[in-house]
Amino acid sequence: MDNETSPTDHKNLLHRHLPILTWLPKYKPSWLRHDLIAGLTIWAVLVPEAMAYAGIAGVPPIMGLYAIPIPLFLYVIFGTSRTLVVGADSAACLISASAVGALAACGAAEYLALTTAMAIAVGVFLIVFGFLRMGWIADFISIPVMAGFLEGVVLVTIIGQVPELFGINGGDGGNFFGKLLVIIQGLPDTNLTTLSLGLGSLILIVAIGRYLSKFPAALTTIAISIVAVSALNLTTRGVDVVGTLSTGLPPMSLPDVSLIDYMAVIPGALAIVLLGYIETVGAAAGAASKEGGRIDPDQELVALGTANLGAGLSSGFVVAGSLSKTSVAMGTGGKTQISHVVSAILAVLTLLVLMPLFTNLPEATLAAIVIMAMVGLDQTAKLKKAMKFSRTEFVLGMVCFIGVLTAGVLQGVGLGVVLSLLVLIKKACRPGTAVLGRVPGERTYYRDVRRRPDAETMPGLLIFRFDARLIFFNCNFFASEVKRNIAKAREPVKTVLIDAEAMNDIDITGADCLITLNTELNRKDIVMFLTHVRDPLRDKMHRMGVVDAIGSGHIYETTRDGVDSFVASRRALPAIGDDRSQ
Repeated sequence: MDNETSPTDHKNLLHRHLPILTWLPKYKPSWLRHDLIAGLTIWAVLVPEAMAYAGIAGVPPIMGLYAIPIPLFLYVIFGTSRTLVVGADSAACLISASAVGALAACGAAEYLALTTAMAIAVGVFLIVFGFLRMGWIADFISIPVMAGFLEGVVLVTIIGQVPELFGINGGDGGNFFGKLLVIIQGLPDTNLTTLSLGLGSLILIVAIGRYLSKFPAALTTIAISIVAVSALNLTTRGVDVVGTLSTGLPPMSLPDVSLIDYMAVIPGALAIVLLGYIETVGAAAGAASKEGGRIDPDQELVALGTANLGAGLSSGFVVAGSLSKTSVAMGTGGKTQISHVVSAILAVLTLLVLMPLFTNLPEATLAAIVIMAMVGLDQTAKLKKAMKFSRTEFVLGMVCFIGVLTAGVLQGVGLGVVLSLLVLIKKACRPGTAVLGRVPGERTYYRDVRRRPDAETMPGLLIFRFDARLIFFNCNFFASEVKRNIAKAREPVKTVLIDAEAMNDIDITGADCLITLNTELNRKDIVMFLTHVRDPLRDKMHRMGVVDAIGSGHIYETTRDGVDSFVASRRALPAIGDDRSQ
């Protein structure tokens, strides 16, 4: 009977994996007006950005619209954030384009199929990681590394949109600098009408955002540019437009790709999983801190996974949680995910009714929307902060930044992850250590002598603190640091007092290292004491033979107790020497 699951447990499990069952029954009618307004505003932001970001992914604008409704509906059901908006993401689109571009020619049917396959692969990985409760994967990239990567993405994305802005052939060009060279060579072929329209769109977006902030800047700019192209017949002057877009609901089907193709997109999918999840959780946590509520990082993996799965099955591309779009939802008073249901319904109506209106939408305007969105993602402030507080982290961020510009987006992601892991491993293998001394005027106050030069040390006694668990990859460093500090002591050390306050765990290798070190010190007539040993750690030391080797009488509750024992033993030495001489 004890193994049976109660109805309450089933209910809790269901509510955990379907958060909508928790918040929807508590919905207040008074919130509906706020959610309707927020939903309309979010739709006004999502539609132009989705069409513009499709260009980053290298697919037609219609695929951007396909990536709106189903992901929104699915996140409403599975997501734990009340206000997070899931949609097209510049970094995810750029990684997708980089990975898929290595497998197929941009614009080809195979390229489009692989792009939707990428979204499905991302969705599957996210869902699997969510059920395995692997929300901790977001901890593998530090803020400076993420900032360096995003700064590289900003520049690569902007340089990729410049040809559309100038009406020139951007070509392939390879990395950032190759594309820049191609653009410089193509400047003589600039279409002045296209350039005027693109620059005008940039100015219009900035002006509306600054002086008419209640209007959706991107959508308003799109409307004005369409009117201008239509009224002035600018297509006859070489202005490129998106052309006729399909009217109707997103086609629901699996992409026509093989298992081998799915295997080929795995590296890019894993990069998107990592970065997309970091952005999503960051946006959700930021929204929760401002609006209240709680998010479940593991469930967010599942929610983002189902959103991507929905995007892929509805002929869209990869999506992620967006801080900028979420801020729009919060700024307009959105209360719950009902606002996103409204946005999804409006997106469906857009696909069914409004598609003919976008025929004369100039590509230069979409490029301007992308460029302005990238300007808003500028990471310079974060990199300056890293340079001010941690040169190492700043260097890591800059290496990732340069890697994105020179090697490519996918390679830049890999470089950032590898460097982050190497730094993490180095810090774990070389944790903080300190030689402690007593602060003058205090009996029990012992601090690092490097930070408190006035701290008093005692001749013959080394008080050594190790700020980490003692395990296989740092135990040799622990032993070498103890020996190094013994060697550099002004007077011969007779007792080493290990402060284990931060040493909350030990493994077999660490225990063996401690026993071996104790034996080596004993041969040199040096005694080892331990202090601040927590009960769980003491229990493990008992089982592993450390207590027997060192002696239970040499393990003390406080540093002061160990010091007092050392003082008492030194006072007794003359008497012992006299007895022996007799």
